[in-house]
Amino acid sequence: MNVIAKFLAVSACAIGIASPLASFAQAAMDHSKMESAQAPAMTDGEIKKIDQTNGKVTIKHGDIKHLDMPGMTMVFTAKDKSILSNLKPGDQVKFMVLSEGGKMIVTEIKNAP
Repeated sequence: MNVIAKFLAVSACAIGIASPLASFAQAAMDHSKMESAQAPAMTDGEIKKIDQTNGKVTIKHGDIKHLDMPGMTMVFTAKDKSILSNLKPGDQVKFMVLSEGGKMIVTEIKNAP
């Protein structure tokens, strides 16, 4: 009888430890939250100003959905200054912006058709 009591006590402890881990794994795999996240996509905008020397560009843009950002005019930093070389104020563009350490970085930009 002593062996059965020990077995039950160990089993109860194992279940008590495993239960919170199982719910954590289930929460970590919650696909409904993953579906609501937007994949990065190109955003429409208009070039307002270019600072080629410092690699900065001011863009009046529409909603940046993957960053949950409404349309506005703001200054972005170019990941590589050379992507700004063929642009001028007034150009309609499509651009990709990512948040890196809280800084908005334009990784790609091209004239809109």
